[in-house]
Amino acid sequence: YTKERTQQYLFPFQIAPSIIVTFFLTPSLALLNISDSHPLDGSVATQIIHVNALRGLVSIRDNNVLSEWDGIMDYKNALLAAKLFSKMACVLAKMDQAVFPSLADVSKALDQKHYPSTHGLTYTVLPNRVKNLAQYGVAIRDMCRDVPTYFAQQQKEGTALAIDPDSCFSLQILLFMGLSICGEIPGL
Repeated sequence: YTKERTQQYLFPFQIAPSIIVTFFLTPSLALLNISDSHPLDGSVATQIIHVNALRGLVSIRDNNVLSEWDGIMDYKNALLAAKLFSKMACVLAKMDQAVFPSLADVSKALDQKHYPSTHGLTYTVLPNRVKNLAQYGVAIRDMCRDVPTYFAQQQKEGTALAIDPDSCFSLQILLFMGLSICGEIPGL
């Protein structure tokens, strides 16, 4: 046999595995990336949510004119980042994974329109600016790059806040989790 004859003979056997891989891999890739758009109750705004299970990220775009914000829930690093457009600031916080919906819960909620019951959390912004955004990953760095970024600390449930409630910014994640970010920093 010549080299060309051998390649002609092997060609059908090279196609079959690629078809099988494509057939079985495509549905699993669909589970890794889910996007959806949700209207928010009592508002003309919508939330666009994108789940990237492979990277462990949930991206949120809330286009409410009165409280527009972008967010990232980074499940691999247990970080929440929110860019508050009206305040021109970003806030980073540790996600309490015992309280936050899991990545699977968010994916399920988007897929089945079923929202698990959770409760709200309150975070207090700390006064020092974050200096090196790159250490928190590309997604957070890119989202917060052009605005001052601060850490926020979750308040323990049942503790009274010694801050002005008018300094709080409210976030709604889908229809099942509310967050308040409070504190006195420039622009917040």
